[in-house]
Amino acid sequence: MKKLLTIIAVMFLVGTMTIQAQERKLSAYAIGFYNLENLFDTQHDEGHNDYEYLPDGRNKWSELKYAHKLRNMARVLSEMGTDKLPKIGCAAIGVSEVENARCLADLCNEEPLKARNIQFCHIEGPDHRGVDCGLLYNPALFTVRDVKLVPYLYEKQDDIESGRATRGFLVVSGTLAGEHVTIIVNHLPSRGAVSYYRELGGRQIREVKDSLQKDDPNVKLFIMGDMNDDPRDPSMSVALGAKREMSEVEEGGLYNPFWKIHDSGTGTLRYDGAWNLFDQIILSRNLLDIEGQKDYKSLTFFQPQIFRRDYLFQQDGKYKGNPLRTHAGGVWLDGYSDHLPTLVYLVKAKK
Repeated sequence: MKKLLTIIAVMFLVGTMTIQAQERKLSAYAIGFYNLENLFDTQHDEGHNDYEYLPDGRNKWSELKYAHKLRNMARVLSEMGTDKLPKIGCAAIGVSEVENARCLADLCNEEPLKARNIQFCHIEGPDHRGVDCGLLYNPALFTVRDVKLVPYLYEKQDDIESGRATRGFLVVSGTLAGEHVTIIVNHLPSRGAVSYYRELGGRQIREVKDSLQKDDPNVKLFIMGDMNDDPRDPSMSVALGAKREMSEVEEGGLYNPFWKIHDSGTGTLRYDGAWNLFDQIILSRNLLDIEGQKDYKSLTFFQPQIFRRDYLFQQDGKYKGNPLRTHAGGVWLDGYSDHLPTLVYLVKAKK
């Protein structure tokens, strides 16, 4: 009886969409990404330059501020995907700029996430500041098979000798809607570095993709992260090879649904009044309905979204309309992040 109730509960967790023209019911899912902008705890991690996020550091980072940051992040994460999947939200969300596993555990213990039993994947990386990527997931929707961290590898000898280690690529394989899915969460080198280093990252992600597809040609891939580049920049369009148009995607290739969104003049972070769209979710070809058949027999990309709520934006002042950050000009704003979240919706025909 208990097993039956569990099965019924999972069935109700999966959203339903109806295509009116065909009167067909579809199960719907959401996959997201969010740069949490410096989710640090208040304790020093040996070997990491986390001093500005200590109680006596530049940001005077206290337990109160940390608690507010957790609450704010949990609010956003729990609401992502609910525009189309009320009370359900995302099956999985990649995150970046997280200091350690403790921060993710504390985050998952916040009530809106705890209520859904949200779990996390994390592997400590080599970044000198200590910020890592992670993956939050709802175990009622997404089952984790394997987790690994593929290191970012420098090619130039002076970079190797300088010890400029940075975030690697968190690769999480699992099952969604009965299908093999792998999510690659990334945070490529910042704009403080020249394009070469992000292009190098793009090529390495492509190698990870190729390896995964060699192991299982049917695996459905989501490559997500703060790329620190826009969709048309060389790291994404050339090194990684993510295309603007579905019709351009070759067998084994990639599609970037956020390219056209950025072309429309919007994005996920704002600099000098202009929008960049660094936060992307890129899809493997086998997630696309390129021919427009709309049979949805397997997981199929439905549409992308930049997640917006009024509370995520500054409402007045010089930076009105910008994402509301945690800090600005040394002042604690009790905000969210300098990035907006992104997500993609997927559908699959019910049997």
